[in-house]
Amino acid sequence: MSNTATSRPRAFADRLHGHVRAGYWTRLVPLLAVLATVTHLPSFLRPVWSPDEGYLATQARMLADGGVLYDTVVDRKPPLLPWLYEACFALFGSVSLWPLRALAIGAHLTTAVLLASIARGRWGDRAGRYAGALYLLVSIGLSPEDTQAATFEVFMLPAMVLAFRYAERRRWLAAGIAVALCSLTKQTGGAVMLPVLWMLLQDTRRRGVPWPQALAKIGFGFALPIALVAAILTKPKGFLFWVVTGSGDYAGLGNNWPQMLGRALGNSAILMSAALAFLLPHAHRLWLRRRRRPLPARGPERGSTADLWVWLLSSAIAVSVGFHFFGHYYLQLMPPLVLLGVGAVATSAVPWRPVAAYSALASTSFLALAVFWPGQRLTQTTEVATAVAAQTTPKDTVLVWGMHPELYWLADRRPASRYLTAGFLTNFSGGKGGEKVGEEYSVSDAWQTFDTEITTNGLPRVFVDDSGTAPYQPDKVPRIASLLDTYYEVVGVTGDTVIYRLKGK
Repeated sequence: MSNTATSRPRAFADRLHGHVRAGYWTRLVPLLAVLATVTHLPSFLRPVWSPDEGYLATQARMLADGGVLYDTVVDRKPPLLPWLYEACFALFGSVSLWPLRALAIGAHLTTAVLLASIARGRWGDRAGRYAGALYLLVSIGLSPEDTQAATFEVFMLPAMVLAFRYAERRRWLAAGIAVALCSLTKQTGGAVMLPVLWMLLQDTRRRGVPWPQALAKIGFGFALPIALVAAILTKPKGFLFWVVTGSGDYAGLGNNWPQMLGRALGNSAILMSAALAFLLPHAHRLWLRRRRRPLPARGPERGSTADLWVWLLSSAIAVSVGFHFFGHYYLQLMPPLVLLGVGAVATSAVPWRPVAAYSALASTSFLALAVFWPGQRLTQTTEVATAVAAQTTPKDTVLVWGMHPELYWLADRRPASRYLTAGFLTNFSGGKGGEKVGEEYSVSDAWQTFDTEITTNGLPRVFVDDSGTAPYQPDKVPRIASLLDTYYEVVGVTGDTVIYRLKGK
């Protein structure tokens, strides 16, 4: 073996030893791990935090029973997280979501470490430490149902930050792969491609490096994982429809503007309150620049933050896509917000201590909110699931007519249809009102598929009407009304949920 071949491992070992000896990461990472665990410890207090968790858990069980993703198991989301749920259930059983909650803490920790690395490279060691810690404090700065659940946005963040980090280091192929992984967790994660391309453009201008080769690397890195998943690991036609082309009506404009605007402004205000400590210094710096006053500086600027602003803009666009403005969408804003705030404090005379103190106080408030968060809806859902389990056997199927698929998982009963929510059959989506809701607005061929499932597998033994006062109540959907009138009788009512059972069974 040549001296060159043997020197590379030795050089890597020397660098690793130097990093460990320096102690920056060996001290910081354990502290961040403790902080990540403490801030997300309430996630273990409930069996399920959101319908998305229930949907993923039910999907995972269907996949484990032989279901095929984007065929007999469908959703409008990419496949990585359903597969992760399935893998955890295979290893640890499907009774509890604690393995996913633990992995979610790991995802937050990874995001914090990557942000610390970016901030350290730009503004020094102290900025790196504060970036990681402040992210973890802010990461619970929304409704607990949005921040404590193990859902798409949480697992999307590490790949998103990694894509930015790779682009910052001009590792274009790796950046493209990271964007692909982000997009395969949730489609809107692909928005990080915008700052990646922005950094490529700026690098080309500064260094005079030809851009076609770097752009080709990004494109190849992005396309290869997606092509692999679409063409080999799933059905290409099903992947294209459910992940890319089949959500137009769901993501379209509705007529309930006041509710959408209220949700957008409300969640923005909550996040701003959590991040206020490092947003105010940045606002102050912008105000001084506008007034053309000298900036009180702690140190040099160390480069432009234009790429961070482009990242924040791309994340804001991603949050707005579909006009739903659910709280968990806002998690995508947190990494660029934290870095912009940390950069503002690091390059100004603003002391770190009050910034950390306010962030810790705000985080403590959100932590207490998560511990004492009202559980009326979960209590009702659990009662309904218990009743459904009592009315059926494990071999029976159940149909939940509503938007809470966690009922299937809590009751441990198989769904009678691949459509786990009424939204697929009626085009209903939260916050959009009753416009374009009904049989005629369903997913393409959904009712024909539904009829085939019922005919082939038999009628579900129990039908749960969980529609409440929603615009897809059974009496507003003729096929469901006819099904209930002909074959079912009421056997129980819990809150606004009605439980039906097959007549004579």
